[in-house]
Amino acid sequence: MFMYPVTLTPDKKDGGFVVTFADIPEAITQGETADEALAAAKDALESALDFYFEDKRTVPAPSKPKRGQHVIELPASLSAKILLLNEMIAQNVRPAELARRLHTTPQEVNRLTNVRHTTRIDGIAAALQALGKHLDMRVVEA
Repeated sequence: MFMYPVTLTPDKKDGGFVVTFADIPEAITQGETADEALAAAKDALESALDFYFEDKRTVPAPSKPKRGQHVIELPASLSAKILLLNEMIAQNVRPAELARRLHTTPQEVNRLTNVRHTTRIDGIAAALQALGKHLDMRVVEA
């Protein structure tokens, strides 16, 4: 799963904390406390990712967090959707072409690349396989 590092900055003017993402500069949020700001960060990140998906832009991979830096971990299905979108862009495959390869409709492929649509990871894995890729998952120490 993708884990995006965040920068948590005290807001000296208005109080509270501002959260930014170096990898996804469109994602900015804030909160009265550090915990509130970090809780809002996941929604801000997912909302910003929506723009990448709508514009069919490659989503930057998360950079390596610095020691002690907070990260926002994306759900497995959203991380897989990012991999799918990036691969479609890299191969210049439009939803209609991927739908043809999967023997389904372009609308179904659009659901696979919709940030807000709940998608089974099996469907994303099948789409990646139709692009000549294999979704690899593993368990690592936390």
